[in-house]
Amino acid sequence: MSVEVRIDATRLERALRRPGGIGERILRRRAAPVVRRAEQLAPGSMGRGITLSVQGTGRGMAAVITSTHPASIYVINGTRPHIIRPRRARALRFQAGGRTVYAAVVHHPGTTANNFLARALREAL
Repeated sequence: MSVEVRIDATRLERALRRPGGIGERILRRRAAPVVRRAEQLAPGSMGRGITLSVQGTGRGMAAVITSTHPASIYVINGTRPHIIRPRRARALRFQAGGRTVYAAVVHHPGTTANNFLARALREAL
């Protein structure tokens, strides 16, 4: 006794490429650990703005992980030293050393880059 199984390759390929199909589900499952790690590595509340979307179809399908926080670009790329001046008031108000400080201008030393998205990708895969 023998059994013959034939698979129509074009139908199988279409099923894998279909939006919401098995190909997309596998891609989302593979990208989920990267999203979780990025949420852990993101500073402050930035982790709450990390999203996962699948773009494209078929062989061009890609998982895109995005940080929607407005300051993400400054955290990922870092900043050079810069001057901060008040916009709507006469002085800036902030906490330093446990006390409230007022200043007309602040010479910010800049920040080092923290590419938490790339680091999450390296660590999760």
